[in-house]
Parts: sequence; C-alpha cells; structure tokens
Amino acid sequence: MKPDLFEAPDYYNIDDLLSEEHKLVRDAARQWVKRDVSPIIEEYAQKAEFPKQIISGLAEIGAFGPYIPEEYGGAGLDQISYGLIMQEIERGDSGVRSTASVQSSLVMYPIYTYGTEEQRKKYLPKLASGEFMGSFGLTEPNHGSNPSGMETKYKDMGDHYLLNGAKLWISNSPFCDIAVVWAKNEDGRIHGLIVERGMEGFSTPETHNKWSLRASATGELIFDNVKIPKENLLPNKSGLGAPLGCLDSARYGIAWGAIGAAMDCYDTALRYAKERIQFGKPIGAYQLQQKKLAEMITEITKAQLLVLRLGQLKNQGKATTAQISMAKRNNVDMALTIAREARQVLGAMGITGEYSIMRHMMNLESVITYEGTHDIHLLITGMDITGLNAFK
Repeated sequence: MKPDLFEAPDYYNIDDLLSEEHKLVRDAARQWVKRDVSPIIEEYAQKAEFPKQIISGLAEIGAFGPYIPEEYGGAGLDQISYGLIMQEIERGDSGVRSTASVQSSLVMYPIYTYGTEEQRKKYLPKLASGEFMGSFGLTEPNHGSNPSGMETKYKDMGDHYLLNGAKLWISNSPFCDIAVVWAKNEDGRIHGLIVERGMEGFSTPETHNKWSLRASATGELIFDNVKIPKENLLPNKSGLGAPLGCLDSARYGIAWGAIGAAMDCYDTALRYAKERIQFGKPIGAYQLQQKKLAEMITEITKAQLLVLRLGQLKNQGKATTAQISMAKRNNVDMALTIAREARQVLGAMGITGEYSIMRHMMNLESVITYEGTHDIHLLITGMDITGLNAFK
C-alpha cells in the first residue's frame, strides 16, 4: 500500500483568497481522504464495490449537506466550503464524490428547499449523519437529456398516491434508504416524491459491468404500484424547474470536484517526471514532458479561478444556470484531458492500479456525461449568449 504523498498545486496563491474557515474545512477533508480513502480506493475500484465503511467519515467532515442549516443537521457552511469539500473528495475518487453530491445536492437540497417543515425535521438530520442514504430519480431508460419526456407517473388515489415507472443510472440506489423521485401527475405536471425503502413494489437493482465509477454503487429505481403517503409529496415547487434546480447545485459541486481529480493526476505526473530516469536524466528535464506539465498546471489554475468566482456568485444568490453549466463543462473536460496527458507521462505504469490516473480517467468519462452531457452544456451556453434555442 503506497502512502498518499499528494501536495495540492496553488500556482496563483489562491489560498490567500480563502477564509480561515474555508482552509480548515478543506484541510480536514484532505486529511480524511489521505487517511481513509486513498489506502483502500484502488482495491474497491478493482472489485467494483462501494466502501460503505466511509459513510460515517463523509458525515464527519460535513460532506452531507454542508450548506444545510445546523438546525437540520447540516454544517451551515457557505458554497465555497461545499466546493472545496467536493474538490478534496474527488481528488480521492469521483465515485465517492458522487455519493456525497447526490446526498447533498439531489436529496437534502430538494427536501430543504421544496419540502415541508415536517419533512425537513424527519429526513435531513438522518441524511446529514449518514444514518439515511438517499438517491435521486430523474433519468429514465428512454429519457436522459430530455427529462421533460419522463414516463414515470403517479395517480391520486384519495388517501395516497400510486407511483409507477422506472429510473436508470442512479447513484446510491442499491443501498439508499430514501429516493427523491420526479414523476408526472395526471395533468402531466412534474412533482417530487419521497419514496422510502420497504414500500411495497419499490426495488433498486444494481447496475453491473461498469468500466467507470467502479467504486460507486449505481442502479435502478423500479416502481410497481408503489403507494406513496400524501405527506411525502414535496409541495413547494413543481415543474421541470424543480429537479433542474437540484442539478444546478450538483453541477456546481462537480465543477469543483473535477479539479480535485485533475490535481491528483498532475501531482502524480509531476512527481513521476522528477523521479523517472531515461537517457541519463529525469524525464521531467525533457521539453515535451515539461510542456505537458506546464499546460496541466495552467488549466488547473484557470479552473480554480473559475469556480472561486462562481462560488462567490453562489454565496450572493447570483449564479445562473448557464454560468454553472460553463464551469461544469469546462472543468470536467479539463480534468479528463489532464488525466490522459498524465497517463502518457507515466507510460505503461499509468495504466496500473499502482497509480490513480487510469481510475480517474475512467471515472471522468462518466462525469463528463452525467448531470448534463458535455454537448448539452455547450448548448446551454450557446442559448444563453444568443437567445436562440438549439435543443429543438
């Protein structure tokens, strides 16, 4: 088991722009990843299993609902703190960050924002502590980038709702205790429903044979005449804007998280380039290797500045969906490019589990697609700057 020697790059002294609280929160997450994630993650990725024993640690570092108020079990932190936690967790593994993102932005956020006070008190403290794990049901077998076409529906049966349908590619589904599910009512209006494990007709089969996010549990949500108590409806927002609001929060976290994966690949490649001797000197002394490394740190620095400003806008309530899309698209693409370049610096060693690069690269192939594909985010920016809709 190799020690985690990671040193975070900060070429523009961005730490000087962070508060002491930001740095304390980030450093706590960084040390936890070094201690509890890095030593085991390659083994769990190889055997395609989520390490459930880390759930309590995620809760302890405030990774579940960090911006949720303390009265509901959250840490009451700002959006930059949330981003920094996601950055550090994804430095360890994108799949682990996915677990935290889903819990925070796609389960706790809608319950806090769209739910009743009774729902907040019932679910949020248990989600914040990791006693409950949640999943988010939007994507369907026939509806990914077009969620408005969803086929999952519910009917008002008088004293309860009857839910039918299926959701696919759902992080945390195999072990979730609750799922925030988006479905259409009889008028075709989209609403959120809280579905609890144990409800008759609700099942969560796991998705196997993944080459990406192997240390994350992915599955389906199946609803076969599931009776949902009426008090489990999220009443404070309906329509497609409700789940898309959750996705804004999740995409924001991803924009930070991808930087963590890029940092890890860069740090690994830099250290290897200084140590690997070929033709009588370290490969880092050759121009082409320096070009790779110089471009990596440049792109990481640009991404750091992008999310820091975005975090400031989020704290002020001014960040737009299009701005978040730009950051998600740019930073994930940046991280994937760096992973590929870093793999080349390591040569054949780059494909082995002795190093993290190939795992990051495979994970990022999922991250560039989920929460809005690379191309969809491009069109969101295009529509924002032209005022013209290219989706249809």
